[in-house]
Amino acid sequence: MFRPASIAVVGASARPGKAGHAMVQALRHFPGTLHLVNPRGGDVLGRTALPSLREASDVDLAVLVVPPDAVPGALEDAHDAGVRAAVVCAGGFAESGPDGARIQERVVRVAQEAGIRLLGPNTSGFMNPVDRTTANFMPAVADLAPGTVSVVAQSGGVNLALAFLLARAGVGLRLGVGLGNAVDVDFPELLDHLARDEATTAVGLHVEGVADGPALVAALRRTTARKPVVAFKVGRSDVSEFARSHTGALTGSYAVTRAALQQAGAVVVDSLEELVAALVALRAVRLPAAARVGVGLLTGQAGPGLVVTDALGARGVELPTLADATRRRIAELLPPLTFQRNPVDTGRPSPTFGDVLGAVAGDPAIDVVGVYALDEPGALDPVAALGPAAGRVLFASGGPPDALAERCRALDAAGIPMLAGPGDLATALAAVVADARGRAVADAPPVAATRTVGRTLDEHEGKTLLESYGVRTPARRVAADRAQARAALADLVHDGGRVVVKVLDAAVLHKSDVGGVHVGVADADALEAALDAVDAIPSVDGGPTPRRYLLEALAAPGVELIVGAVRDAAFGPVVLLGLGGAAAELGRDPVLRLAPLSVARSEEMVRSLPPAVLAGFRGAPPVDVPALAGVLRAVGQVVCDHGDVTELDLNPVRMTADGPLVLDAVVVADPAVPLRGDTCPA
Repeated sequence: MFRPASIAVVGASARPGKAGHAMVQALRHFPGTLHLVNPRGGDVLGRTALPSLREASDVDLAVLVVPPDAVPGALEDAHDAGVRAAVVCAGGFAESGPDGARIQERVVRVAQEAGIRLLGPNTSGFMNPVDRTTANFMPAVADLAPGTVSVVAQSGGVNLALAFLLARAGVGLRLGVGLGNAVDVDFPELLDHLARDEATTAVGLHVEGVADGPALVAALRRTTARKPVVAFKVGRSDVSEFARSHTGALTGSYAVTRAALQQAGAVVVDSLEELVAALVALRAVRLPAAARVGVGLLTGQAGPGLVVTDALGARGVELPTLADATRRRIAELLPPLTFQRNPVDTGRPSPTFGDVLGAVAGDPAIDVVGVYALDEPGALDPVAALGPAAGRVLFASGGPPDALAERCRALDAAGIPMLAGPGDLATALAAVVADARGRAVADAPPVAATRTVGRTLDEHEGKTLLESYGVRTPARRVAADRAQARAALADLVHDGGRVVVKVLDAAVLHKSDVGGVHVGVADADALEAALDAVDAIPSVDGGPTPRRYLLEALAAPGVELIVGAVRDAAFGPVVLLGLGGAAAELGRDPVLRLAPLSVARSEEMVRSLPPAVLAGFRGAPPVDVPALAGVLRAVGQVVCDHGDVTELDLNPVRMTADGPLVLDAVVVADPAVPLRGDTCPA
């Protein structure tokens, strides 16, 4: 498909403005045999057109620029001509409605019967400048410079946008593929292809939606083990349909997809521009896998250095203080008023700039160095100064466009990425760090679901299930009537202790919202008042419901967190860790990871919490990292083991001095979800 010796353009046209005309122009540099097919024959751009593809022979790739309803017949002709791959550029298939979906189903059936691999439909095509094979309906792609970065985009238009953004950044393209509707060739197969392609040094992904999450994750892991992948997920404002509990409300397909891409080793960015900056860096600089990566920053001007430092801090990338020996060496090279700890500000590039860089790069805490210096004539030769650190240094500058373009070419030849400014330098450095960190944590192997819970569980049943996985819960008693509730109070209250009285009903998921939770009950009068309030809760279906009560010993104080899991439609079980109670005011997004969780992955989740929470928020006990990680693993395992559990919500989990304690639990099951022995993807 991507390196054909011969191509047939079906629907080639002599009329400007037609897609078939643009496609022929885009293939003007193709070095192989090019067949043009038009039912009227004639001359197309100086070539004689064949009236039928059946008249061609030895065709590797058919590029179909015909109306949707003509595609099945064109594929049948392609089969007779021995074609094994086809690009379907036309739109009007499943994306257009039921009629288009029916045509698409026929296209898939014909292609499968013919043994033809399909790219598209509804795609702009692909670009392979290295082999001068640019089967795309935008003629300008024929002049794209070859390079080592490959791009796979769900949108053909984004595929083109990225190709030209990379070109503007001075980066050539190895392969750019627009997936379109992706009825056959999709992300996983292309990732495996690019992982094996020695000419590709880095891969960029544009992701809109994911049909098969486990397949994508597995392919990403195979690819990122060999080369860096940078991914941009569209859909920041997407809202998940999960809304039955706290966990569901905190997750969504956008957040889950980003988390899955990151967990599989991809560097996840927030824009196409960030994707390009990350690819500029990672195609030349890739560090070994490491949980901790030290970044050094050297600037020729203080202001831009502050911009980079601030942007790195916002991304969670810190600049370690340089060793005393390093600082003594720098002090010998720079004036005393310059900042010399990290970042290092030279005040202005001088003849010692290269030596200062060598000192920073040689510091034991530094793995990669970012350098910013304006392009001042005669002040700095970047290639000479940075060359010895190639493979561990990124450079950004500002100055006249022509001068910068020349700098970029010279630095590229020396293996040093050049970025457009302070913002791009921060993005690139953060990407190098994220790539190394993303490969440092091993995930658990897949597991198969072997059990079901049968129905949504009430709180007592849910906690009993969690206890079987080693999760701690408060001492509790179930009461079917008031007499049992009084006995439970006497049993649980000792030496001035108190209890929490709750409604026990699997249909009441948000107990606090309906007056179903009463905290600090210590005597008979308070108990009766709590039971009266619980009895007044309307039944979910409007009919009479005998009330059951749950009494629990009041837990010791501590910071409150939210732990949960959902079964995502694309990726399967996903575990969540978020801030609850007073800590929620810190405003940190929840941490999401695919289940099952390894020990290393679960502890990485916990360490992603804000430092203030880990240390003990507002006087609370510090978080027991291994113990909380154990709760996360248990939650993930529950959902992986039980094929009908769609959501599990522990809100809150209180971090007491004795470790995490689950104060509430919701286990939602859907009996309609079949137990098929499915495996959790991680």
